[in-house]
Amino acid sequence: MKKQKDFLALSDFDGPWIAGLLDRAIEMGKSPGAGGGRPLAGKSIGLVFEKASTRTRVSFEAAIYQLGAHSIYMNPNEIQLGRGETVADTARVLSSYLDAIIVRTYAHERLEEFAGNSRVPVINALTDKHHPCQTLADLMTILEKKGRLAGIKAAYIGDGNNVANSLIEGASLMKMDLSLACPEGFEPDPLILEKAMRSAGGEIVVLRDPKEAAGMADVIYTDVWVSMGQEANAGEKKDRLRDYQINEALLACAKPDAVVMHCLPAHRGEEITSGVMDGPRSVVFEQAANRLHTGKALLERLMAS
Repeated sequence: MKKQKDFLALSDFDGPWIAGLLDRAIEMGKSPGAGGGRPLAGKSIGLVFEKASTRTRVSFEAAIYQLGAHSIYMNPNEIQLGRGETVADTARVLSSYLDAIIVRTYAHERLEEFAGNSRVPVINALTDKHHPCQTLADLMTILEKKGRLAGIKAAYIGDGNNVANSLIEGASLMKMDLSLACPEGFEPDPLILEKAMRSAGGEIVVLRDPKEAAGMADVIYTDVWVSMGQEANAGEKKDRLRDYQINEALLACAKPDAVVMHCLPAHRGEEITSGVMDGPRSVVFEQAANRLHTGKALLERLMAS
């Protein structure tokens, strides 16, 4: 029997599918026991994490528990994957024990190989190219704060990393306008950008000037300048991104009711000031809380029979 669909990138789905999941996540956020009880009772879900995690790991483990399932956390030092067993062999074995597997790894191709050899759904908990679970929480937060997604203008300021790539896909699917301000050489993945721009319901542009990108924005978003695994080039990246900080001056370029978002962890004083992050227009911690609700909705959608 063909396994249920994996969740590797937002572009694998369409707008109505994402919209339905967001509606369910909002319902779950308002009433934690809404309409489901423990729909995943008796199921076991594995978490294979090759990168450190706070929000993704804890929100998924809490979501799994609240849905009635059992979670098994694994890092490479605890399983044979860290001693040379192939990705394919690991996926075949683990998927014979588990009902779904959540994977956080480096190269996206490694995740695709894992999913291609798994007989159960695989969820992308982050790769170097995509972070779709984060974008689900981002979209939920914008929907809650602005009442809609279509026609909303978001501005992403900083490194065109995995978070930016998934945000591009989310904006395209939900008919949002998205301006990304990135220094030369730090743009989002060109293939992801090109594909999203071809099918976008709104405008997606890459700019150099943060103030131009933030102009009349409803949402201003940033992420760390140096992602996990890029520490060797940290000094150079920080120098190139120094003018791409969300601060009070940049926030003044946006709409008066614009909200500020950050996927966390934040390096205060680098990509965002504490004054903005702790200010009245910040929804950063509500955004983080929504990781639980979107995680629950995603697991229910992929697994509940």
